[in-house]
Amino acid sequence: MLSPLRGWLAEGGLDAAYVEWLMLGVELLLVALFAFLADYVVKRIVVSRVTALARRSESHWDDRVLEHGVIQRLAHVAPAIVIYLSADLVLADFAAAASLLRRAALVYMIAVTTAAAFSGLNAAVDIARESPTSRSLPLRGIAQVVKMALFAIAAVSTVSIILNESPLLLLSGLGAMSAVAMFVFKDAILGFVAGVQLSTNRMVARGDWIEMPSHGVDGDVIEVGLTTVKVQNFDKTIVTIPTYALVSESFKNWRGMSESGGRRIKRAINIDIGSVRFCDDEMLDRFARIRHVAEFVESKRAEADSSNTELGVAAADLANGERLTNATVYRAYVVGYLRQHPLVHQDMTFLVRHLNPTEHGLPIEIYVFCREQEWARYEAIQADIIDHLFAMAPQFDLRVFQSPSGPDVERALAAAADPPRAGVSAP
Repeated sequence: MLSPLRGWLAEGGLDAAYVEWLMLGVELLLVALFAFLADYVVKRIVVSRVTALARRSESHWDDRVLEHGVIQRLAHVAPAIVIYLSADLVLADFAAAASLLRRAALVYMIAVTTAAAFSGLNAAVDIARESPTSRSLPLRGIAQVVKMALFAIAAVSTVSIILNESPLLLLSGLGAMSAVAMFVFKDAILGFVAGVQLSTNRMVARGDWIEMPSHGVDGDVIEVGLTTVKVQNFDKTIVTIPTYALVSESFKNWRGMSESGGRRIKRAINIDIGSVRFCDDEMLDRFARIRHVAEFVESKRAEADSSNTELGVAAADLANGERLTNATVYRAYVVGYLRQHPLVHQDMTFLVRHLNPTEHGLPIEIYVFCREQEWARYEAIQADIIDHLFAMAPQFDLRVFQSPSGPDVERALAAAADPPRAGVSAP
């Protein structure tokens, strides 16, 4: 290409070896100039125009592409293409240098394209995460698998270019190393298989609240990767566990609670068994004035009076007649109170029942669902309900059981130390 310049230098009396080296330098400088011009045009004109258009658009996917530098990385391919195409043309007199330069340009293009592909995958993951349907997909794990495949292809291609051998020859030799590769990438393979199982069976997804006491996990899943799953506990610590642990071990996923529209309230109020007794007319009259249980009391009183009349049982005969107990009326009050509560889900499991009596009294268990799922508000609503029911128990002549504490023991000791004198009633 530069034959006139070569002849002019030879005529100037320079040694032939110097002329060759000088011509090689000039031609390499010319290739570098072409590459610089290509880089300038692409970055200053093409990339800047594309960036301006993306920032003016109303869509968000192009913003994610710019954030991860996909366009900027692809722009580095332009000078490499120019070098690859111009090497044979400019370095026509230096075949070995042209071949070396072409191979270097190819290796550079592979590296830049792979980096751009990695950035594109990261951008695709961010774009997909904006869709609600992506919650059930292990996007990060899928992207990491694709990255591994791209890296393997790029590595094989690079080695084949450097050695000037066919990629098929290199791939045929990888068969003998498969056992070593499986050992080295054991965690990645297990994580990939586990990720497929998690996605297919919808076992866990980003945003789920999971509990796994064996690994100290109790919080929200923030990332499902190829080999690890990141969970942010409610104390703001982040726990990283192997992906395959979610398949090989048991864990609790609270997604069902989130999707159901309710959150369970399961609490028991222990009633002192010694305070449970039959209701007399004065008690029933008093209970009938309580709003949530008035209708129940009148209905049951009429049924009891009718039954006792048929049996010929006197009203004062507590042993043989049909009588209400204050615990029954209290349980009916709990049902009525919860039935009218605006934040108790009426269409889900609704149960107020007695459990087996224990040394701690008679448990009255409340098993209902709250409409509010946000943790703080749910706890406040649950506390308000239980506080109200505790406070209402004395209105039904019931005592809430509590193990003797310091003041109770002190009063008992004081009473034992100062027994009442004969003829004087105890206070």
